[in-house]
Amino acid sequence: MKYQAEYRDAAAAKKLLHAIADMVTQRWTIMEVCGGQTHSIVRYGIDELLPKQVELVHGPGCPVCVTPLELIDKAIEIASCHNVIFCSFGDMLRVPGSRRDLFDVKASGGDVRIVYSPLDCLKIAEQNPNQTVVFFAVGFETTAPANAMAVWQAKKRGIENFAILASHVLVPPAIETILSSPTNRVQGFLGPGHVCSVMGYEEYERLVDRYQIPIVVTGFEPVDLLEGIYRCVRMLEQGEIGVDNQYARAVQREGSHAAQGLIAEVFEVTDCKWRGIGTIPRSGYRLRSEYQRFDAEQRFAVSQMQVLESSQCISGLILQGIHKPNDCPAFGKECTPEHPLGATMVSSEGACAAYYSYGRFLRSQQASSSERVPPKSEDVPISAD
Repeated sequence: MKYQAEYRDAAAAKKLLHAIADMVTQRWTIMEVCGGQTHSIVRYGIDELLPKQVELVHGPGCPVCVTPLELIDKAIEIASCHNVIFCSFGDMLRVPGSRRDLFDVKASGGDVRIVYSPLDCLKIAEQNPNQTVVFFAVGFETTAPANAMAVWQAKKRGIENFAILASHVLVPPAIETILSSPTNRVQGFLGPGHVCSVMGYEEYERLVDRYQIPIVVTGFEPVDLLEGIYRCVRMLEQGEIGVDNQYARAVQREGSHAAQGLIAEVFEVTDCKWRGIGTIPRSGYRLRSEYQRFDAEQRFAVSQMQVLESSQCISGLILQGIHKPNDCPAFGKECTPEHPLGATMVSSEGACAAYYSYGRFLRSQQASSSERVPPKSEDVPISAD
């Protein structure tokens, strides 16, 4: 807490709020890309403290939420196999597949375990040589180095009973897809601080030049977020474009060369499907050919899945910033953390989970149905397969 206090200082936050209010002259829509930023914004009520001219919308910055339903179903199928130990971070276990989730597999006798690092799986694999250990490798660029290290170590140490089920997605292509959509209304972005600490922000410079928008790389504490919003609004008001780095204490323009080198050694860029959005070209990672024996999809030859999305869930529109969680008629009613209709309600970085955790479902329930904005027929996914 010693190093967080100055970024949670109420006086500093109020000063930034007043500065934003004094500066803004027209309406601006800003998207925070990272799910961790969304939770901080909702937790501290930052979006409600801002002047009405500044609207924050939530982007596809939750890797669990954008993991394709087909891959969730494949994970469930693999976890159900004999002699498999299936490992995952905790929030993946409650993400609903077409008919069940990984907790159901565990309750039915499957060996499903929560781990805190992919490297834990190597130890489990060494302790269980007659079983295959599969890690559900989900994440943005932030978690890619650790997952790459696990695969690299497995190859180096000859741990052949280890594999990953990879769902790695990349932030810049998602931002570009949002900006190129005919439904886009985002005029500026708060860039994802943790992702940029690994990858730097050189890739974002191409985006601001092409789409003539500002991007401010931002941290996660209240003062971080308010300063990022202040810088973004200032650039919008002055007609400036470019990448600004509010999170300089953790982010450098070039990022971490060591982490990037490890990622490039193990993974290569590929087209990737995003749940609720569609396929985005060159927006994910897959294992390189020399590491493909550690690919769980190939090792288990899981079949193509016939997936069934909930007809009530509008998480795809929420992930695109078109709607917010409390616009959904099912939010806080048919859809709760105990009975989720979509991943955005159960992931630790999901926007719906943030709104529910910090009580906004109460206001949603108190509002009449006429006050809520139902999904419109013209609100279609950004891209389709």
